[in-house]
Amino acid sequence: MEIRFTKMQGAGNDFVVLDETAGPLGLRADQYRFLADRHFGVGADQILTVRPAPAPEVDFEYIIHNADGGEVEQCGNGARCFARFVYDKGLTGKKAIRVQTKKGVIAPELMPDGRVTVNMGRPRLDPADVPFDTSGLTPVVQHHAKKWPVALDDQAQDATVFVVSVSMGNPHGVLLVDDVDTAPVQAWGPLLESHPRFPQRVNVGFLQVQDAQHVRLRVYERGVGETLACGTGACAAVVAGIEQGLLQSPVDVQTRGGLLTIAWSGDASDPVMMTGPATTVFEGRITIPD
Repeated sequence: MEIRFTKMQGAGNDFVVLDETAGPLGLRADQYRFLADRHFGVGADQILTVRPAPAPEVDFEYIIHNADGGEVEQCGNGARCFARFVYDKGLTGKKAIRVQTKKGVIAPELMPDGRVTVNMGRPRLDPADVPFDTSGLTPVVQHHAKKWPVALDDQAQDATVFVVSVSMGNPHGVLLVDDVDTAPVQAWGPLLESHPRFPQRVNVGFLQVQDAQHVRLRVYERGVGETLACGTGACAAVVAGIEQGLLQSPVDVQTRGGLLTIAWSGDASDPVMMTGPATTVFEGRITIPD
């Protein structure tokens, strides 16, 4: 089967975007893995699919598959690329749209400077909503945040790290580091991603605070590995930093792929707003193995 695709990136987080507004392609998990493969397929961190609106109050449905073929709930950098794609392709004339995701409705908006702002919804800070199993753990309280001790196995020399758990529609664990360049992302990332206390696995954020409005961030994403940027990871990191009394909104988040700006009032009933780039790289056709 031959399909059309668009390759896009947002702060270096790269995507294959598929248009299913005219009908479903019916791809399997192994076919999503093929598309994401950087040697045999197109190459991407995630596959984004545009589908027709499932309800009158939204404009589109947004489906996300990770590079391992598994469907996930949310992708912030992808949401910006989604909005850029549907506008540039003439699928909508609106610069502000409402999009149904697996975990709720998000609202991307194209800005005059070419960037895209996305209302990412409100953060969820209850560990049960992440989900994160806190049984038997005693947190360290810092400002409004609870920092939970998580023991790693002997691959990390029996280290215990302190994690702030946040859901942005998908699970995140954020830990503070002195320097993201020397942080043990490749050692601790896989251990935390699949840690039994995170039953749905977790995206692991390594956060370096430079000052109250500037941070650096690396994220080890579940089902992908480390990416150049992670939109929901940036949102979760800023929420965790504000909860700990370390940050003040808005916060510039420097990832390895680019700059994201995150704004949040600090009130759990208010949404997190994310602004950043969304760029089309190229378009093409590819034959998908049966």
